[in-house]
Amino acid sequence: MRARVFVMLKPSVFDPQGTTVADALHTLGYASVTAVRQGKYFELDIDAKTEDEARRIASEAADKLLANPVIESYRIDIEKTEAAKR
Repeated sequence: MRARVFVMLKPSVFDPQGTTVADALHTLGYASVTAVRQGKYFELDIDAKTEDEARRIASEAADKLLANPVIESYRIDIEKTEAAKR
């Protein structure tokens, strides 16, 4: 199974990189972009029998390593890979 982990700064945390990207987009003429938040993306291939087990493992990895729970939140999407479909 493949777990996709999306890590974002919490809404209350200032995002200087997102602000810089938004300013650059405005300079390039994209005035309709009103805000940018940056984040991280991870793909984990997990040998698990069920989606629940894969989600649990990905969540533990995110809690322990991939995200800083003080300033970041995360979302996990699970996809069955070809090997897991058999």
